[in-house]
Amino acid sequence: MTKRMLKKTYRHTTSAIRTLLTCAMLVALASALESSRIPTVLESIQNSGKLVVISRNGPTTYYEGPSGTTGFEYQIARKFAKFLGVKLEVRETENLGVMLDDVGTDKGHLAAAGLTVTEKRKQKVLFGEPYLQVTQQVVYRQSLQRPQSIEELQNKNIIVIGNSSHAERLRELKKTYPELRWQERHDVEMLDLIELVHDGVIDYTIVDSNAFQINSNLFPEAQVAFDISEPQELAWAFPIQKDKSLYLQAEKFFKKIKQEGVIEDTLETYYGHLGEIDYSGAILFAHRLESRLPKWQDLLHAAAEEYELDWQLLAALSYQESHWNPKAKSPTGVRGFMMLTRDTAKFVGIKNRLDAEQSIQGGAKYFKSIYSRIPERIADPDRTWLAMAAYNVGLGHLEDARILTAQQGGDPDRWTDVREALPLLAKRKYYKQTKHGYARGWEPVEYVRNIRNFRTIIAWHEVNKSRDEQLASAEVPAQEFANFSPVVMEAVRTIAGGAGDVSSL
Repeated sequence: MTKRMLKKTYRHTTSAIRTLLTCAMLVALASALESSRIPTVLESIQNSGKLVVISRNGPTTYYEGPSGTTGFEYQIARKFAKFLGVKLEVRETENLGVMLDDVGTDKGHLAAAGLTVTEKRKQKVLFGEPYLQVTQQVVYRQSLQRPQSIEELQNKNIIVIGNSSHAERLRELKKTYPELRWQERHDVEMLDLIELVHDGVIDYTIVDSNAFQINSNLFPEAQVAFDISEPQELAWAFPIQKDKSLYLQAEKFFKKIKQEGVIEDTLETYYGHLGEIDYSGAILFAHRLESRLPKWQDLLHAAAEEYELDWQLLAALSYQESHWNPKAKSPTGVRGFMMLTRDTAKFVGIKNRLDAEQSIQGGAKYFKSIYSRIPERIADPDRTWLAMAAYNVGLGHLEDARILTAQQGGDPDRWTDVREALPLLAKRKYYKQTKHGYARGWEPVEYVRNIRNFRTIIAWHEVNKSRDEQLASAEVPAQEFANFSPVVMEAVRTIAGGAGDVSSL
């Protein structure tokens, strides 16, 4: 190799080395810049594995159900956390003003508490995609004269939740109606305010239409006078800041679940609730006694015998749960003939919740396990009704209700006393003092009543299948029939077809 060629090779080698060194330096520099870059809010959440949501314990937000924490806001927030690939943590803040101040701090990433989107609040937080519309409604006591206008609210005793959109609306109206006065309280839920009107303690209150809908059956004296606002949107609150990474992900999430119908399903789950069986419901049940029950009767008998239960009670319980539909599904994740959760199915050792036989066996075993945890000193039928209420609302909430019963001078071992206390679990001044917090306490009361109604019809149906048997053989004392609603008795007469005299029952 010539000297000239050696010099040329040297120059090429030197140039290649310089290029490699330059690339290495650029990679190192980029790596250094990357490691020194402050992560976005979204990246921080994903790195920590936890989304922290600020909310308010109550019927329209989150509460402890029979199978753990639940509620409209909780279920949507949990789906969002799953969408992000992290776990959900809920932190409670009672004061709505403090809640908005805490958004984006170490207290929480966002607020999900049925927050109404208002212009004033927009100055403090960034609202996400709306998921529901509500109107603010004036509630009055129907035994008194119904107010027709805002002018009639002046110089009246009005209480609303502190720092709420209702208080904000009243402040706007006061500019036009200077005699408008009200009190703001942070220690009340809208349900409490509805009760105060029902009891005549205050003249009026203002609540959201969804809150009135979910609670209206509890306090029939409280009725809506008129809407005090146009429809308003509810949305989650995010911090106003340059980094919108979490907000943008939430926008994608809500677009996705709206397209999938998740919002509608969740609204149906949490804003619909049980009512007393009506005549058409009783007749439908009567027809299903002929069309559906015979198919499952042997399985119900077998499970009832194995766990020493009344098969008619088990049949009534399963009808309340699924209408004897082995493929029944709920948006909350319960499914099958006995509508078991995944955790319950695992607890009782069944693998396929949609298999009717497994579901009936699992439901019977689970009910028996609850029954066995009710104090042995409590005799039937109270023990059965208490266990049934716990099947619906959870043993923790049932125990809270029994403690409240005792505190109010009732007998915590008597169903008739405990059923009076259960609805108190939906009232803030009571559930804030309990171990397990808010519960839709009226539901287990209606749940037990409905099942007893269904069992009564089953018993009468069985009697009429064997006319020569006495009523006692149906395992339901005659006097018990008198405790049920007129619509059920009318359904019994329809089922009997006039063949039997039930007028004396």
